[in-house]
Amino acid sequence: MVNHLYSSVAERKKISARLARPWVPNLALILSWAPVLLFIAAAFGLWELSVRLADVAPWLLPPPSSLFDELYQSRTLLWEHTLVTLQEVLLGLAVALGAGVLLAASMALSRLLHRGLYPFVIASQTVPIIAIAPLLLIWVGYGLTAKVIVVALISFFPIVVNMIDGIKSVDSDTVNMLRSFGATRWQIFAKLQVPSSMPSLFSGVKIAASVSVIGAVIGEWVGASQGLGYLMTRDIPQFQTDRVFAAIFILAFMGVALFLIAVLAERIALPWRRPTSNMES
Repeated sequence: MVNHLYSSVAERKKISARLARPWVPNLALILSWAPVLLFIAAAFGLWELSVRLADVAPWLLPPPSSLFDELYQSRTLLWEHTLVTLQEVLLGLAVALGAGVLLAASMALSRLLHRGLYPFVIASQTVPIIAIAPLLLIWVGYGLTAKVIVVALISFFPIVVNMIDGIKSVDSDTVNMLRSFGATRWQIFAKLQVPSSMPSLFSGVKIAASVSVIGAVIGEWVGASQGLGYLMTRDIPQFQTDRVFAAIFILAFMGVALFLIAVLAERIALPWRRPTSNMES
């Protein structure tokens, strides 16, 4: 009994500390990244050694040392195109988040909307984005709008589906209890279902943040005059393979960074939600 009370007090103190300083990473979190960094270093080392020993031509597969050298030598050019791609990604994610949350909330409140629109939400992901992107260029031109729409189309699906699943997963006994107390449909939705769906919503946002970079690149491949996707289509015919790898490296880093920002936002918004010990192990 004493041990239970002691553990409860200690747990409350730990949660209070997290609520007070949700943005401060602890030592365990920092050390958890050590295996990732070791695997990345080992992969780059193996890549460098294999290319050197096999004497592979740099235009076919450049070693990591050439990749990092290109990142430094072309830093100004890469930075200019990175800003364009990042702008497309952020705007597309914002549109996807706003439209996705609004659509999920509408479908949760209206059974008619849910039955009528849910098949279209699923069907939107069965149509290849690479086939829609040229049509968008015809409809809205070669400007920023077409790329933002492509990013939003590829990002809003996980947001909508995860938030709807979160709303549906609310305990039915709790809903019935609130109804017995006279709560209205809107009160149940706003005070129970929306807060309960936040973990699922953030799961969808993390997926959307990761795949949003793909949408921006597809949009730039189809038609653009700026961006990392455009830079890749221009450099591949010229056998500028090291610069293509540099662009891929930046895109991968951008996707990981956006995912980590989503994780940080989740920790700040839901400080009580932490991975279980089994997941950490």
